[in-house]
Amino acid sequence: MEKIEHRIITVNGINMHVAEVGEGPAVLFLHGFPELWYSWRHQMLSLSSAGYHAIAPDLRGYGDTDAPPSAASYTVFHIVGDLVGLLNALGLEQVFLVGHDWGAIIAWCFCLFRPDCIKALVNMSIPFQPRHPSVNPLQSFRTLIGDDYYVCRFQNPGEMEEDFAGVDTAKIITAFLCSRSPHPPILPKDTELKALFEAPIPLPSWLTEEDINYYASKFNQKGFTGGLNYYRAIDLDWDLTVAWTGLQVNVPVKFIVGDHDITYNFPGAKEYIQNGGFKRDVPNLQEVVVMEGVAHFLNQEKPEEISAHIIDFIRKF
Repeated sequence: MEKIEHRIITVNGINMHVAEVGEGPAVLFLHGFPELWYSWRHQMLSLSSAGYHAIAPDLRGYGDTDAPPSAASYTVFHIVGDLVGLLNALGLEQVFLVGHDWGAIIAWCFCLFRPDCIKALVNMSIPFQPRHPSVNPLQSFRTLIGDDYYVCRFQNPGEMEEDFAGVDTAKIITAFLCSRSPHPPILPKDTELKALFEAPIPLPSWLTEEDINYYASKFNQKGFTGGLNYYRAIDLDWDLTVAWTGLQVNVPVKFIVGDHDITYNFPGAKEYIQNGGFKRDVPNLQEVVVMEGVAHFLNQEKPEEISAHIIDFIRKF
């Protein structure tokens, strides 16, 4: 870990913390919620050893990167704008792109908006989600799962932050990272969140107390509002991306998901991935890997396998 260098770069009106290691073709890693650049620590070291320049920022709102308070500052245009600014600051015209969770959503948008910047994409957990022409995301979630679905519960500014404030941050991070339920997360309004998050959870072999404490230290400093604002901007994203309705992703793609991942078990997801819808919307989808017995945070749960999958794919280009 001491090989990884850190710096702050001013991009798109914010100060962004960036972790880097290695020399060679650039690989940009995008993390999800509730995570940090640190989620890619294993892949960064593996790819740097294989001759690549690994770059992993704390995305807007996370870690040591600035966190504007308003959800309106977290649209996919803001986040992709940050990343284009980062590439410009680093003097990079193109990169290999790797995303997971919210980082995967941003990666899909990056490829839609600026395919000229992307050599190839390795995306994890969340398949491409084409914009529905008439139903916004929150409507869809409420219809499919109900108002207690975690994305719906995250919507009210301050409410979830207040609930999180009553729980030890390390226990919140542990509960998220160690979850292995394939079912959509439900946060009932009549259940105290403290009871949900404070149940004892043994750490798996791939996650240490040191790892948990690193995440917790950064979320204690920054809070959760930045990460929650991504969810609070999803309907605004839907409004703003109307011009991209029906557009395909036209970069080479490898997609990886665990069969225990909540996203893979979301209503309709397996059918979309396996029955031709995914390939229709991402015509240069070259590989789909479903990892058996693996849950949502697969890049940390199976670090060596994920690193090998990434290297195997990007070496083709």
